[in-house]
This record gives sequence, structure tokens and C-alpha cells, in this order.
Amino acid sequence: MWPPDLDPDPDPDPAGRSPPGAPVPGLRALLPARAFLCSLKGRLLLAESGLSFITFVCYVASSASAFLTAPLLEFLLALFFLFADAMQLNDKWQGLCWPMMDFLRCVTAALIYFAISITAVAKYSDGASKAAGVFGFFATIVFAVDFYLIFNDVAKFLKQGDSADETTANKEEEENSDSDSD
Repeated sequence: MWPPDLDPDPDPDPAGRSPPGAPVPGLRALLPARAFLCSLKGRLLLAESGLSFITFVCYVASSASAFLTAPLLEFLLALFFLFADAMQLNDKWQGLCWPMMDFLRCVTAALIYFAISITAVAKYSDGASKAAGVFGFFATIVFAVDFYLIFNDVAKFLKQGDSADETTANKEEEENSDSDSD
């Protein structure tokens, strides 16, 4: 690292090509894996961050600049969750309830985008405000789809946990019952 090594090891591959499974050096190591970006969650997070950024830029250029904080925060939060899901931080930091945090982020984003989009379209007459409102409506739809999918996943998980708890509770009751059939 630093200070630079005066006698570096010779390059094993003189052509400069790395083997297929070798780690990629530099900033490319921070980029999400292609498999995650092609998954449904990856595409939703990319759409959320893209729409939030476009909405933010439209609000900056419009007379409705009072609303630019919400898209900026949602853009940063979507990037954080994109990075966290891609780097599998939810597996590394077990103390946080990642699905609940993601669910609350999506619900609040959908509600806030819906409210400020209606206001931007109805109250302001410039084109940038109208464009921000339209992109905000698209963002509302994407965030709503995301929180619907998260809700379904959490509901399935809780149902599986409840059915397992009920079967173990029933077995324990049968074992502990005082039924003398003499």
C-alpha cells in the first residue's frame, strides 16, 4: 500500500488480463454484482434511485423548489439500500431489522411523493414543476410496488413462523396432557 513497494512482484500475466474469478481492483469492486442488478429487488432499487434523482433535478429547476429535499433524501436512501443489499450488509449486521427499515422507507416515500406530486402539478404552472410531478407519480408507483413485495415477503415469513410455532405448541400440549384412559 503506502509507501509504494520498491521491488514489486513480477506480473504473472504479461498481457494484463486477469483470470475470470479474480477480484476486480479499484473502484469497480464497489459496484454491485450484475446478478443483483438483474434481480427484481436490484431493478426496483435502481428505478427508485433513478426516478428520485430525476425528480430532484426537476424540482431544482422549477419554482416548486421547496419540495426538493424529499427526492434528495429518497435518492440517498435508495442508493444506501442498493449498496447495502448488493454488499449483503443485512447478513453482516444482524442487529438491524432490514426488511422493516426497507418497508418503512418505501411506505413513507410513496406517501410523500404522492402528496408533493399532487401539489406540484396542481399549484405550480411551470413545466419543470409539472415534469417533477409526473416523475414523482412514477416514483410513487415504483415505491408502492416495492413495499407491496416487501409486505408479501414478510407476511409469508411470519406465516411460516406461526405455523411452526403452532405445531410445536400442539405437540407440547399433547405430551403434557394428563389424560388417563384407564
